Amino acid sequence: MAAINRDPLTAPHRTRNDALLAVGVAVLATAIALLGDKGPLPDALGWALLLTAHVPLVWRRRHPVLVLLAALVCVAPYHALDNNHAAPIPATMLVLYTVAATGTARRTLLTGAAVLGVTLIINALTNPDGVLEVLRISGWVIAVLFCGIDVRYYRQYVASIVERAVRAERTREEEARRRVAEERLRIARDLHDLLAHSITLIGVQTSVAAHVLAADPDRLDREAVAKALDDIADTCRGARGELRTTLEVLRASEHGDGRGPLPGLDGVAHLVEAARLAGARVESSVRVDHAPPAVGAAAYRIVQESLTNSVRHGGPGLTIRVDLYEKDGSLRVSVTDDGTGQASASDGTPGFGLVGMRERARSVGGTLDAGPRSGGGFEVSAVLPVQPVASVPVPPMLPVPAEPVGTAEPVTTPEPVEPSAHREEAR
Repeated sequence: MAAINRDPLTAPHRTRNDALLAVGVAVLATAIALLGDKGPLPDALGWALLLTAHVPLVWRRRHPVLVLLAALVCVAPYHALDNNHAAPIPATMLVLYTVAATGTARRTLLTGAAVLGVTLIINALTNPDGVLEVLRISGWVIAVLFCGIDVRYYRQYVASIVERAVRAERTREEEARRRVAEERLRIARDLHDLLAHSITLIGVQTSVAAHVLAADPDRLDREAVAKALDDIADTCRGARGELRTTLEVLRASEHGDGRGPLPGLDGVAHLVEAARLAGARVESSVRVDHAPPAVGAAAYRIVQESLTNSVRHGGPGLTIRVDLYEKDGSLRVSVTDDGTGQASASDGTPGFGLVGMRERARSVGGTLDAGPRSGGGFEVSAVLPVQPVASVPVPPMLPVPAEPVGTAEPVTTPEPVEPSAHREEAR
């Protein structure tokens, strides 16, 4: 079955195997000529023609039609000399099978017609009264040709099955690679959203404490310093809980989805409170009755990243306005501030905040615009369809602790705490 299933043109050691097959068929033909009763023993010329007809069989796979013609050139005069007519039959049938098994149906039919024509002509010259012999020979030729055609179609069927299996395996591998890439992107985005906010608050609160200590050492406000340090401790605890949650989700991926409920619009108040603890004046308005979990999670993340950028780059005396409302079947998110618009990341490299927010918006079929305002400050606005978009996959989100990052009273930042540069680049 392996030999039948294998493509004869690509089989290993095909020339060597065909040479051995030609020798075996020649030995069989010699035995038939010596022991058979289908005619007299061949003379010297008959033996030469009979054995020469088997030589082209070595190249039967590469050039089946040429091999058939070469065999007929030897077999036709062999029969015309009235030698043993059964001896060349194995070689002839082998060549006919090869032509049918390796060629098209049209070539096979034309070849069969030509062989039958030559056979009828030779039989008419050597045995005019052998009608039954003509029918028998024709039946064998037709049977061998149909056998070759059947094997060829069977090989094509097996090849199609193998090709579909290979294509399916390739599709599974591509799907696995796509899922790995999506998972890596999700982890990177979730880690950014979960930790960047808390780390930014820690930096701002640390700067506040350092400023209080250095502003007037002789009149140290111990209560303000203690409050700032308490805020830092609370923020650190929140960040540690978020990181633990992230790691638990990653570890639980082997046993199913370990994610908790998606953060939603009910968590916006905690984000606003955390921004106030960092020293910003925040006004918020949430006028949304209901939103799908994925849309609410996307809005939450957009507000979180926007507040983080405003607190980090807005400068002293910052005022932030957060608005969430429904309009025309969509959830509108707007976060504006009146900051200086001049800030930069400490290492001078652009961040991934705006990229992540746009990905969040696209994940639910929405859009997001962000840029400096004409009157100063920065604005982030997003339009998120409330109706789910079937063709856009919703990326999974990691859970966020329900408790706010800190509980202390607002602390006003007296001075900018980071060097200046272009704000849009830092975002």
